[in-house]
Amino acid sequence: MIGVSAALYAIVGILTNLGIVSPVVGVVRFWPAVIVPATFAVLFGPWVGGTGAAIGIFLSDMIQPGHGIALLSLTVGVPANFAGFFLVGFIARRNLKLQYVGATLAAGGIGIIGIIAYLLSIAQLTIEIAALFLGVFLVSCAIVIGIGLWKSEWMSYGVASVVGLAVGSAYIGFGLWIYSMFFPLPLAGFERNAPFYASFLWLVWTFSTEIPFMITIVPPILKACYRAFPSLAPPEK
Repeated sequence: MIGVSAALYAIVGILTNLGIVSPVVGVVRFWPAVIVPATFAVLFGPWVGGTGAAIGIFLSDMIQPGHGIALLSLTVGVPANFAGFFLVGFIARRNLKLQYVGATLAAGGIGIIGIIAYLLSIAQLTIEIAALFLGVFLVSCAIVIGIGLWKSEWMSYGVASVVGLAVGSAYIGFGLWIYSMFFPLPLAGFERNAPFYASFLWLVWTFSTEIPFMITIVPPILKACYRAFPSLAPPEK
């Protein structure tokens, strides 16, 4: 399953990215192919999801029209995909309750607002980028709560999608910024020494362009798989 997931992830990614990269800061591709490792992570567990995603993103990076830089893929793309989809598989098969999810989101929101306020106070972020970042966070919270109220059986998957993709997107954003301190970035608005705010733009672009596909396309695929193979369904407890 790791091999199948990796191959499908690479192929679907190459065929569907449309040559689009994040505006202004570049580098990160438009990537609806996240539906592949997300599906495998939920069906077959975190190790299949994470490992398949790590191998698949490396293959897609190395094959044209990928950037072809192995070091960049191994230090940023591979660990970000592994961590993100490992978390998707780990969280999605748990029976989470709406009240605990709400409390966790509230606590996380307070922490994020505190970090943003500090970065604004030391002039590391602009008001516009901070507002964009907070807007994406609030939309993410709305997605999780909305899914829980609409279809409670998908609550865990909604949380898994937001948490896993947020972790992966954050790793990509800050990983690219650190990478640019030492090596040039391909297809970037800043080849070397990217400004700190670029990490937030990469994070927001990655998350906001991928979460719609994970939320809208993966659940119907999972539902069809559960009907065809009931043994793949997560346990009730």
